[in-house]
Order: sequence, then structure tokens, then C-alpha cells
Amino acid sequence: MTIQSRSVAYGQGAMLLLVVLVGLNLRPFITGPGPVMEMIRTGTGLSYVGMSLITLLPFLLMGVGAFVSPHLQARWGTRRGLLTALALLMLGSGLRLVVPNGTALLFTALLCGMGVAFVQSVFPGIIKQQFAGRMAMVTGLYSAMIMGGGAFGAQLTPWLAGSEHHWQQALAWLALPVALAWLCAHRVLTEQGGKRPEPGLAKRLLARPRTWQLMLCFGLVNAGYSTMVTWLAPYYQQLGWSAASSAGLVSAMAVAQAIAAVGITLLARGQDRRPWLWLTLLLQLTGFAGLLLQPELAPWLWVAVCGMGLGGNFSMSLVTALDHLPQPQQAGVLTALMQGGGFLLAALGPLVVSLLLERTGTFAAGWTLHLGLVSLVLLTTLRFNPRHYGQAMAGS
Repeated sequence: MTIQSRSVAYGQGAMLLLVVLVGLNLRPFITGPGPVMEMIRTGTGLSYVGMSLITLLPFLLMGVGAFVSPHLQARWGTRRGLLTALALLMLGSGLRLVVPNGTALLFTALLCGMGVAFVQSVFPGIIKQQFAGRMAMVTGLYSAMIMGGGAFGAQLTPWLAGSEHHWQQALAWLALPVALAWLCAHRVLTEQGGKRPEPGLAKRLLARPRTWQLMLCFGLVNAGYSTMVTWLAPYYQQLGWSAASSAGLVSAMAVAQAIAAVGITLLARGQDRRPWLWLTLLLQLTGFAGLLLQPELAPWLWVAVCGMGLGGNFSMSLVTALDHLPQPQQAGVLTALMQGGGFLLAALGPLVVSLLLERTGTFAAGWTLHLGLVSLVLLTTLRFNPRHYGQAMAGS
């Protein structure tokens, strides 16, 4: 192996490490509070609707931030923007050590959401540019790390909180892996790692109906994810499970997501992603139906099946959006917009379910809602024929 080839291999390996570390840190701040929700509610006095804001606010910020991120990336550059965003995520997580009340906790959620909004808006474009020949595979790895990070946060916080209910310290420890990701990004990422998108591109893409269709599908599916990470543990605690056992369910869901995120992208062949998207949606329908109709018959099965559907759909949605445009910078902006509108929709999932919970006293209406949303997505994805991508994005 020549010196040049060793240098290329080292650079690719370093970038893969960055993909892993960044992905792992994009969800623990969201999944961590769920298993200790009752501790937080007791300590802060937040209502069920107030508790849903811990998830809703970051998703709203991720949505709004994704629309702003292409402009910031064009102005600041990828490297500086990414380092700043990771610093915000680290600060938001660390401040949870000293939050005195529910309002302060929601403020930390806003900081974390702002940071993650930029990171996940620009990162798919970086992947497409750095790993052009292995884009789907590396996107699957990135998605798997996001889901694996969700499992990490859900499983770790009840253990760190312990019997004395130190939920602040448990949530604050999640700042440590963010610091590792920041150090890696500082070392590895250069401005050439992601060229700046052209000004005005986002506005032109928003004039395309396909952009809004991608947003709709991404948002309605991820509303199921945001609901699951917020209310799955409280749902089973309502059925008599302990905090630790219900946290295990959230972790099992996240592990299933991670496996499917990689597995489906490895299996997917050809340019038409629709059969794989439909498979992920059918898995979600099965999981939500099980949670609704027979929650205690096979809870681990329903959670795993639903998790596989959610994780596989997340990675395939990113790949599908990236497929629509040939240039990495353009495809990255389209993916950012899809996530922007999508996360705005996804943010409403936990809130709507909390309102239904307060009105009915059960989660049945919430699971029924998500069955309907997934069915709508399945019908919309019929339009995603790769032969018509050029026509759908004409003039971009």
C-alpha cells in the first residue's frame, strides 16, 4: 500500500468514525427522559402536556432549524456550523445537571434541538459527497447509530438516576459522548468535507410538490417515533411495569431500529426504493396494531417490529431523498428540507397523544391515530417512482 493510499484509507476511516460518533449523539437527549418521566414529573410538577414538550420542542427546533441550516451552511461553512451545533448540544445536555424546574428543563431541550437541527440537516450531504460509491450503506450506518444512540440514552438514564431518583445527573452525563464527537469533528472535518450549497436553492426546491411529499412522509412516520420515545415507557408503566423494565422496551425498540436501518439499506438493490419503504410501513402497522389490541400478549415483539419499521424507514427515506438529485450539495439541501418539514410534523405526535390521553385516560386513541398516519404514508409513497425523479425535480 502506497503512502497516498494509506492516507486515503485513514481519511475514510476517520470520516466513518465521525459518522458513528455524531449519529450516536443525535437522540439520547430525547430518549433519555422517557424512562425517568415520572421522576421528572414529580420533581418539576409538569403536567402530561408539559412533559410532552420535552420531546415536542426539540422536534420543532429540528424542523425550523432544518429550513435555516442551508442558509447558515452557505454563510458559515460546514465545519464551523457543525462544531457550533455540537457545542450547543453539549451545553444543553450539561445544563440539565442544575435545572431547578420544568421551565429550565424545557430551555435545555431547546438548546439541544437547535444543535441537532443543524447537524442532521448537513450530515447526509456530507455522507453523499464523502462516500459516493457507498452512500446507501453509510447512510444506513449513520441511521443505525442514531437509533443505537436512542437505545443508549433510554437504557442509561434509569441506571444513572438510581434508587435516589437523581434524574438531573443522569441526563447531564449525556454531555460526555457529545464532547467526544466534538473533538473528533474538530480533528477530522475540513471545509472541503462539505461544500457550501448555492444561495436560493432551498427556495427553488420548496416550489416542487415532491419536496412537500417527502416532508409529509418523513414527518408522519417520525411522529410515530417521537410518540414512542415519549410515551412507550409511561404506557407500560400504566400497565404495571417498573421504570427499568419499561426502559428496556424503549432500548429494544431502538436496537431493532438500528439493526433495520443497516440491514434494509444493505438488502435494498436497484433504484426503486418503494418496495423497501412499503416493507417498513407494514412493519409499523403490525407493531402499532399489537400495542393497541394485545399490548401484554407479546410486548417485546410489537416493540421490536415497530422499531424495525421506524428505523428502516428513516434510513430509506434519507436514501430516497438523496436519490432525487445527482449533486451532493443539492441532494443535501433537499434532505434538510425533508427533515425540516418532517420534524415539524413529528413534533406534534407526543402532544396529540398527550391530549388524547388526558381526554380519554388511555393510549388506545394514540395508537389508532398512528395506524392511520402510516396508512396515509403508504399511499403517498406510491408516487416515488425513480423514473420520474428528473421530472419531479425539474428546474432545481
